[in-house]
Amino acid sequence: MSTAPTSPRPAKQLDRSIVDGPLGHAVWMIAWPTMLQNIIGGLQGMVDHAMVGHFVGYAGNAAIGVATQIFIVVIVFVASVFTGMGVLVARYAGAGDAEKVNRTVYQAFLAAVGMSVFVLAPLGYVFAPWLLGLVHAAPAVRAEALPFLRIMFMFSSGMMVFFMLGGALRSAGDARTPMVLGIAMTVLNLVLNVVLIRGLGPIPRFGTAGAAIGTAIASLIASGTALYLICSGRLVVHWHRGMNWRPDWAVIRQLFRFGLPAGAQGIAMNIGGVFMLRFIGSLEQSAEAQAAFAVAYTELFSLITWTSVGLMGAAATIAGQNLGAGRPERSLRGVHVAAWIGLGVAAVIGLLFITIPGYLLALFGMADPVVVSLGTQLLAFLSVSGFFITLALTYTGGLQGTGDTRSPLYISLVSQVGVPLGLCFVLQAMRPLQPADIWLAIVLGHATRCILSVLRFKQGKWRGITVE
Repeated sequence: MSTAPTSPRPAKQLDRSIVDGPLGHAVWMIAWPTMLQNIIGGLQGMVDHAMVGHFVGYAGNAAIGVATQIFIVVIVFVASVFTGMGVLVARYAGAGDAEKVNRTVYQAFLAAVGMSVFVLAPLGYVFAPWLLGLVHAAPAVRAEALPFLRIMFMFSSGMMVFFMLGGALRSAGDARTPMVLGIAMTVLNLVLNVVLIRGLGPIPRFGTAGAAIGTAIASLIASGTALYLICSGRLVVHWHRGMNWRPDWAVIRQLFRFGLPAGAQGIAMNIGGVFMLRFIGSLEQSAEAQAAFAVAYTELFSLITWTSVGLMGAAATIAGQNLGAGRPERSLRGVHVAAWIGLGVAAVIGLLFITIPGYLLALFGMADPVVVSLGTQLLAFLSVSGFFITLALTYTGGLQGTGDTRSPLYISLVSQVGVPLGLCFVLQAMRPLQPADIWLAIVLGHATRCILSVLRFKQGKWRGITVE
């Protein structure tokens, strides 16, 4: 009598070209699918902003921008597990140990679901009004943002699981599967949002809240599909019958060992962002400034950060896998290659910010003269800031991928909290704060983060970090 195979070996083999093949090809192989996925996913966010701007008004744009910033601050602790998972998966994949890759991803899944369902959802729902008050959201903005924020918190598990599994596959060398699933999720999300924001037939018009409902439904479907593929044995990460399905606290401790500093870094960065929103909310024309910030920084600047985040992930995978394979010099060169690609993208997008800002803002229904003026001014500052943030993110990926997750934390505390908030506090004490003061503080923070990240990576102390 034959029995079903229970071999722990995944159906799809680990890609050894990351540690053996040409570095430029390896970086691009990991980076381009993530960049494309981020761009398409970001375009969906732009469509949401454009639709909300047309059907709700700039208060809806400001609501999505404010609520999204708050949501990111809260979920970043849960997402910190993903960074720790990425460190372990890249090391084990570089060493060719597929079974440890599978076990690590499964334990990260358990941790992420537990925290998102039992911590994030209930606390986020209860504290959402207080969080909106913390950033001085205008009354019209708060009315639109509260239902959006509560829906995002309550149904965050689908999004968290999808991002976790996508990060696991990329760290293991498979960036194309997360790209395909991400694009499918984006298309579904877009269709749902078109219907739910404006209403269609018997489906009522949900306005700003419709964007959150569409995101929740699409992410739950996408994460369910990803789980099916992993359990079916079709991917490089494979959960099989012979696995131990119980929580492994030794692995989970390792996830938090590397992940918690990244989580603290994300919290620090985004708390800095929340206080920047608080400064924007204190301006004389706060609602207009919040709308300009939501579109110019949250959406248009993402044209640079989408690609930079893709390159950050590629740098982390290349650096981590090659260190796991005992080839630290390839880790170093791979991060340099990713940085040069990012600078080229930042130059092209920055040129658009300077030459056609009015057309870019008009895509989001920005017609109010004050909003357009503030948005144009902010884009000019961001055209410079793009170079700094690209280098900062790429070298942060190199540090985190090798296991140095503490240095980016300290760098972020200085650059994303100390520098920009300190400047705003000083200027506000001397005279009424102006929008240009806040825009300058953002650029200086990015420049500081860039310089410190590059210097820290070049010190090379990451070469001695070990994984237990």
